[in-house]
Amino acid sequence: MLTIYGTKRIKFGTNASRNLRLRDKFPAIVYCSSKPNLAIELEQYVFLNMEIKKIDLYKTKILLVINDIECIVQIKTIQRHVFKSKILHIDFLRISS
Repeated sequence: MLTIYGTKRIKFGTNASRNLRLRDKFPAIVYCSSKPNLAIELEQYVFLNMEIKKIDLYKTKILLVINDIECIVQIKTIQRHVFKSKILHIDFLRISS
């Protein structure tokens, strides 16, 4: 199982997301039906080494560790930059906590 570490986001909005991307990070969100949604920030370099274009990545279960809270998620959507090989945003679906 793939493990990804992140931190909880404090600031929200376009300007805050732009500042994250300037620091080689990007915003993401974890959706769940039984718990509140969780806004997080992730490091860009973690995803540059992965083969994101593989379809299997969308089916893979990922252990997401955010501020010592572990949850198992799957990737729902990935938004990429048009020209650069950077990720702009990722939506995760929480499977279990």
